[in-house]
Amino acid sequence: MMRIAVCPGSFDPVTKGHLDIIQRGSRIFDKVIVAVLINRNKSPLFSIEERVQLLREVTKHIPNVEVDSFEGLLIDYLREKKAHAIIKGLRAVSDFEYEMQMASINRLLEEEIETFFMMTNNQYSFLSSSIVKEVAKYEADVSTLVPPIVELALRRKYEEQKEK
Repeated sequence: MMRIAVCPGSFDPVTKGHLDIIQRGSRIFDKVIVAVLINRNKSPLFSIEERVQLLREVTKHIPNVEVDSFEGLLIDYLREKKAHAIIKGLRAVSDFEYEMQMASINRLLEEEIETFFMMTNNQYSFLSSSIVKEVAKYEADVSTLVPPIVELALRRKYEEQKEK
């Protein structure tokens, strides 16, 4: 049986912390589906198409990683993809509380699904997409936080916003 895991998130934008978790997960599972959540209640900087494209670009060197998007319950998406595991990165204890709640409700909805928590690499323990956007908005250097293509996309996005 193929071991398929889903690594869900908003990835607005994808960071080096996200990539660390994706790469490490790809060494454990036969296939990792990076699934971008479509959340109509949020106003992301990047469109769903842009986030999927950026993720495809920065993960193209990992042969067993697929990028997709989904809307609705994560458990329904896992069932559709015949996945049996969820990969979640944890930066701090504060992440654990929320992720533990999510893992518990997912387990209640589908007891066959396991959630795997991975501690982020220490060098990325402070990193979030929100921090990256805040720093990039003021034209500060984010090259140590995101892959080069994402840095370029951030610059372009904020330049477009200035022109409006």
